[in-house]
Amino acid sequence: MAVIHKIREKMRNNEFEFAIPHFFEEMADDGLTMSDVENAIGNGRIRRKFTRDYRGTRYEIVVPTRNMRDIAVICRIKTTGKLLLITVYAL
Repeated sequence: MAVIHKIREKMRNNEFEFAIPHFFEEMADDGLTMSDVENAIGNGRIRRKFTRDYRGTRYEIVVPTRNMRDIAVICRIKTTGKLLLITVYAL
């Protein structure tokens, strides 16, 4: 199964957690909502993979929002199997 499909499945099954408080601070700073995050993961594409992190590969998922602003979500699948939403930002 492709990584993007695994990430989407974890979101659908509520198998995710957040890097607190960083994730929510960045979301608020850019005026984004959880709906934007869900849209990015559900409809976006993996633009970059960051593989040099000893904690595991991180993925940057990007998508245009409904108001035509591109956003990105950085996430990783933890060794526990949960999806960690690290940050979100407007591009």
